[in-house]
Amino acid sequence: MDDNSEKIAFGIQTKLFQNFIRLVRASDEEEMLKTTLQKTVDLATDITRAEAGSIFLLNSAGMVTDCIMMRETSSHEDSVKLIGSVLDQGLAGWVVKHHQVGLIADTLEDDRWLELSDQPYQVRSVIVTPILKWGTLFGILTLVHSDTQQFNDNTVEVMKATADHIAIVLENAKLYQSLNEAFCELESASQKIEAFSNALSAELEKGRDMQMTFLPESMPDIPGWKIQACFHPAKQVSGDFYDVFPVDEQHIGIIIADVCDKGVSAALFLGIFRSLIHAYMEGAFERGQVQPHGEKRDKPGSMSERSVGALVFLNHYIEEHHGKEGISATLFFGILNKNDGRLDFVNAGHEPLMIIKGNCVVRELLPTGPTLGIMSEARFALE
Repeated sequence: MDDNSEKIAFGIQTKLFQNFIRLVRASDEEEMLKTTLQKTVDLATDITRAEAGSIFLLNSAGMVTDCIMMRETSSHEDSVKLIGSVLDQGLAGWVVKHHQVGLIADTLEDDRWLELSDQPYQVRSVIVTPILKWGTLFGILTLVHSDTQQFNDNTVEVMKATADHIAIVLENAKLYQSLNEAFCELESASQKIEAFSNALSAELEKGRDMQMTFLPESMPDIPGWKIQACFHPAKQVSGDFYDVFPVDEQHIGIIIADVCDKGVSAALFLGIFRSLIHAYMEGAFERGQVQPHGEKRDKPGSMSERSVGALVFLNHYIEEHHGKEGISATLFFGILNKNDGRLDFVNAGHEPLMIIKGNCVVRELLPTGPTLGIMSEARFALE
């Protein structure tokens, strides 16, 4: 390879890189790879005095991924058919097979040239250059002229030297476009995720507001007693729950519970459970309903016995209506006599509550039965 060919090749690389840098700095509306391919064809036709040219980029399977064609086609299907014919039968196919520059001084005297039907231009001289990258075919560059003997051995040397430099620039352009497309896809996905996240946050906030309506707005004001509550759910919406409510003039109901899940579904179930316990304690399910240990009773028992009955009823409800969902809940239900301070309770698998006097734990209110929803015939003791 002579110095002049190398000088020409280096000049082409410089111009291509200058164009590449200009495109990187330009508007996103410009199609980087397509413009670089066209600029490559334009420079190659200038240095060889060709009249027209085309360039195909190939993947590892030999399939065309990007191209600039000399001939306009009416549809994508026509383009695919045309490219297939050229690569299968024409000089381009010979170059793909041999990885060598293909030179035809006169197309009428060389069987490697494929004359296409309805070809809008005349071709008598052709040179096809393989663009190689580490020995692998990266693409092919075709240049044509309407006169014979327009390309010679000097042209071949120039194109050989140029091909390596072209490969470097085109690979950078292709990588940059792939990176840019990936970035755009990532940005689009990020925007969709953000929109979904915002919508989900809005729904969760609605769920949180709904959950807060299940909790007592204020604690009962009882002379001689001070009742306070502190609520910090693990997530925006959770299955944690408490309630303090008057059962009658003498008794206060105290509930602390946790549905075995987090999020909106748990909040919905705790709302159902709360409503059922209130309704049971107020007598809506009293007559003829299941009582402790499977008994049936037409008249209400004591308030403490009602609390046991409420849990038996709730346990049957969960097992019958939500057994397939695997729903369960731990629940502490206490009945406080505000006159004498006596606390009777049922603890269905909940963490032990503690009675504290001064700085000491006086008593732990341990579970008196299993978690609700685990066993349909579970028994709950009153303490």
